[in-house]
Amino acid sequence: MKFKIYKYLLLGFCAVFSACENLEEKPVGLLAPESIFSSAKDVETALFGAYGMIATESLYGRQFVSALMLRGDMVDIGDRGTPAERQQVNDFNMDANNGMVTKFWPIWYQVVSASNAAIAGAESLNLSDQEINPLIAEARFIRAFSYFHLVQVFGDIPYIDYFISNPEAVKEISKTPEAEVYNGILADLEFAKQWLPDRQPANVKSRATKGTAASYLASVHLTKKDYANAYKEAKWVIDNRATFGYALEPDFQTLFRAPQPTDLAEHIFDIDFLGLQNGSGGQNDDIVPPMTGVRGGDAPQSGWSVLVPSMKVFESWDARDYRKTVSFMDSVLIGGVLSPYTVFPNTKRPHIAKYARFAGNSNTEGRYSDQNYSAFRYAEVLLIAAEASAELNGETPEAIGYINQIRARARNWAGKQTAFPADAKAGNSKQAFIDLVLEERRIELAFEYKRWYDIKRRNLGEVLFKGANSLEPHANFDPARDYKMPLPRVELQVNPNLGPQNSGY
Repeated sequence: MKFKIYKYLLLGFCAVFSACENLEEKPVGLLAPESIFSSAKDVETALFGAYGMIATESLYGRQFVSALMLRGDMVDIGDRGTPAERQQVNDFNMDANNGMVTKFWPIWYQVVSASNAAIAGAESLNLSDQEINPLIAEARFIRAFSYFHLVQVFGDIPYIDYFISNPEAVKEISKTPEAEVYNGILADLEFAKQWLPDRQPANVKSRATKGTAASYLASVHLTKKDYANAYKEAKWVIDNRATFGYALEPDFQTLFRAPQPTDLAEHIFDIDFLGLQNGSGGQNDDIVPPMTGVRGGDAPQSGWSVLVPSMKVFESWDARDYRKTVSFMDSVLIGGVLSPYTVFPNTKRPHIAKYARFAGNSNTEGRYSDQNYSAFRYAEVLLIAAEASAELNGETPEAIGYINQIRARARNWAGKQTAFPADAKAGNSKQAFIDLVLEERRIELAFEYKRWYDIKRRNLGEVLFKGANSLEPHANFDPARDYKMPLPRVELQVNPNLGPQNSGY
């Protein structure tokens, strides 16, 4: 099911804090959800609006996901002529005026605002729990999804879990401690797990289900180092995979060949873009393929050479691994001739292929793609179960089995069975096995916006950016500063209650 992108009136629009700067000059009247929501269909429309904002240029279409990729050690800047805001994120020399942050911060809060509006509107209808709670659960999932990203990037943040009926109140909003934000995320996800359906209509994966909520519960618990609950939730998803329709896709390439089926078995939650369509405010504008594509290459695999892995990322990856072939573009047509990366016109390194190689119905640079970007897939549930289990009990046959399911799929080279990667064997110490799982995450989920979160939650920055085996050295990495991004300075100027600024900015 492809969602039409609704330009929905966000009742709590002043959650985008800087939008309320001129309230005294241009007052806005009190808002009431019951004046706009008259049916469950209206609530669903608000939900579609929230989903639509996630599929915008500011979030999954470029800005936010690019920032996550650049922050990790798997993606570097290719063309150094790209705007300075991207180089600052990559090079750990951001300031509070960083242009990427100022673009994605307010849009995340618009998504939160739409979710809060949907919840308030649903509650105003006075319908039975069975009629309305599944839609409230979907809104609460979207809110939790948004805050899970925001809290990991910024730490303490404004946590708004209510409908803003009086925009004047926005001027009093302050930050909420990180621990309380996580409590709100967990409460939303628990409610979502209780009330969401096992499957959405037509089994589309761009709307949340019980399995989606449980998978994110596992991820949140893993992030908080609550390994018992992370394992419990991941295991629950694994045990109920048939109910939810989850499985590893036999061919790894299928995950990155647009247009993907809307009910792809491995997808637990995806962000659905519509080929060659876009709306106002960057809606449905997917620019990830050109950001990762080869500048100077022939259409449709041309691009801008901005997000490009370092040579060490490519060279350290075993060439026998089919996932390397799927993940990298090491040659491309230039003037009709298949040319190796050593003669790429701009950045002479292998580029990311996961999004640019098969962008589907798109323009000549892969923009406005047909991608259904996986925000969470079943392989990650297996990896969470393996890591959490190992933290609790060390290496076990069960945990090894989860890793080997993923490796078995990787041995299917487009229908031809190969011998690499071999199954993981028993005999590792607890730490060695956890390191093995983290390395499997790095390879399996490469360029899928997960690596930075893994580095942060495992406190690996100094080793990975300053160590002898660094894939992308950054001698200036400072753990006291760089595990968080700065709050936008303009937001602090408009509302000093949001202070203090994150350390180091």
